[in-house]
Amino acid sequence: MANSRLHSHIGTFRQMELLVTVYDTGSINKAAEKLHLTQPTISMQLKKMADAIGMPLYNKVGRKLVFTDAGLILVQSAREILDSFSRLDMKLADLRGFKSGTLKISVVTTSKYFIPHLLGPFCKRYPNVDIQLKIGNREQIIERLRSSLDDFCVFSHAPQNMDICTLDFLPNPLVAIASEQHPLASQEKITLAELEKYPFIMREQGSGTRNLIENFMKEHKISLNARMTIDSNEAIKHSVAEDLGISILSKHTLAFDEIAGIKHLEVEGMPIQCRWQLVYPSNKRLSVIAEAFLSYLNQGEGLDSLKARIGDMS
Repeated sequence: MANSRLHSHIGTFRQMELLVTVYDTGSINKAAEKLHLTQPTISMQLKKMADAIGMPLYNKVGRKLVFTDAGLILVQSAREILDSFSRLDMKLADLRGFKSGTLKISVVTTSKYFIPHLLGPFCKRYPNVDIQLKIGNREQIIERLRSSLDDFCVFSHAPQNMDICTLDFLPNPLVAIASEQHPLASQEKITLAELEKYPFIMREQGSGTRNLIENFMKEHKISLNARMTIDSNEAIKHSVAEDLGISILSKHTLAFDEIAGIKHLEVEGMPIQCRWQLVYPSNKRLSVIAEAFLSYLNQGEGLDSLKARIGDMS
């Protein structure tokens, strides 16, 4: 088959959508459920694509689909083609005088507290825009960034060794908290060294918050007495309220989801200062909607009401 004729044989838009959905869900069964189709229908369409390129798209290893190199290349190309038509649709809508389309954002769990308050004013400005919001742990969002599945990802500190663009758009101070019954709760000034004396509740390995805390404590030669590891901000706050230990969390988790019985500790040298970052691959072509959202953040729009809600970020 001549390369110049490949486009006429490689598949239809629908086949490309099916291929990407199978890859994203990891199985034909899940893709069928998501698309409201039968498994044989999807299998037949993918077989046509495999026949067109003369190579298998995937192999079955037990119940798992393992995509071949050819299959992975085709998935990437299909995603780029589908994205290009999505951008075309948005540009045509823009020419008609209104912005419409879908803004895809993936965020780490801690940022879920404020992201809706940032998206609200944007959606009011562009009422025809749909939002696709994914929430996950740091490793999950890094994988989505690596696969370029979204317009933007939000991190408390951007991944290293990746070709990305970043925009710092909001302070993210990390503060120490304890139960109101804790001995430190009655002290007006607390040294970092005093934190070593008490059980500490830490986020899970790989968490952005944990990385920031560990780097900060290492810099100040402090060894925290980590007694519990919990992968949920909510669970940490409830554990702190029950006096199971002290902890350090983003101030946003306290501003938007207060729990009774928790005291913010005034620790010398704190809060740990960092910033929320909007991240996207350097080689990604932004859609009209993505460009509008980037401009929205660059101009600081939507942040005033958010900062007022959060309070003093120092």
